Amino acid sequence: MIKPNTPIQIGAHTLKNRITFAPTVKFDFTDDSGKANQRLVDHYVERAKGGCGLICVEATAVTPGGRFCKTHMGLWSDEQIEGHKQITAGCHAYDSVTIIQLNHTGYTTHPDCGPAIGPSTMLRQGFQGEYTTQGMSIDEIHAMQQCYVDAAVRAWKAGYDGVQFHCCHGYLINQFMSPSANQREDEYGGSVENRARFCSEMIREVRRICGPHFLISVRTSGFEPDLQDAIGMAEEYVKAGCEYLQVSSGITSLAALPPYSDGRVSDIQSLGAYFKEHFKGRVPVSCVGGLTEPGQIEYLLEKEYVDTVDVARAILADPEFANAVLEHKEYTKCCTGT
Repeated sequence: MIKPNTPIQIGAHTLKNRITFAPTVKFDFTDDSGKANQRLVDHYVERAKGGCGLICVEATAVTPGGRFCKTHMGLWSDEQIEGHKQITAGCHAYDSVTIIQLNHTGYTTHPDCGPAIGPSTMLRQGFQGEYTTQGMSIDEIHAMQQCYVDAAVRAWKAGYDGVQFHCCHGYLINQFMSPSANQREDEYGGSVENRARFCSEMIREVRRICGPHFLISVRTSGFEPDLQDAIGMAEEYVKAGCEYLQVSSGITSLAALPPYSDGRVSDIQSLGAYFKEHFKGRVPVSCVGGLTEPGQIEYLLEKEYVDTVDVARAILADPEFANAVLEHKEYTKCCTGT
């Protein structure tokens, strides 16, 4: 029976337990330089000390034009590497496998940072009301892919054990995945394989450069535009070299998601469970979604619905939450409910 403290092998790395710290952006921790400062270092090291088997550092911009806001951490420049070295060294001191999530906001880029670019030209609602996005040319797609790859190489140089491609929550890679946002008729649009191509090509290049020991994870949408297509795109990512699927929501509403057979599993958690059923024995799968109590985590793992659990709010509320689950200790409860 799988317990929260059961180790797991993911790629070339062994996680000491099944509790991972999900990526959550700290919007005001840095400044316009995008550098990781001491406040960010302390934040992640405290969670590593708190017992997390894996730390996934927050969505980190691969270009200054793809940020949530001007105080969004980045890895678009070699000058940013040094601060990240301090994060990895601090987390590794507590035996936490440490990866970083790479992101570009695409259509949802803050207007103070850059233009709203993405797979297609289309009318949308956003920060500035109604606006028209800028569809990317093939040359611009390839240039953006290189930005992701360059950021991954910087992460490798900074001592990260791997990277996570942010393929959910409506940002750039997710926009390529979604038929509602991607209206292209070339090799980056249309079929499942084509919609996954933007990210799968980057996965292959990162694997080629960074080698077999560099962990490549994808935090992917589990329902885009449905479960079948979402799993199909994840198959493309796994074929390209992804070793770990961390499943969340995307652009498409979960309203049409079929109810999971176990009523104790929420819709968003069930995405991970569906993916685990499909990929069992091939790549580990995690779920996320309101995991604020030890009993929820223990149940999902003991039932083997997923291989690991991504926890955010509970670990933000109490950096020692992972240790509390592992050691059956008291903890400060998250007050945001589910």
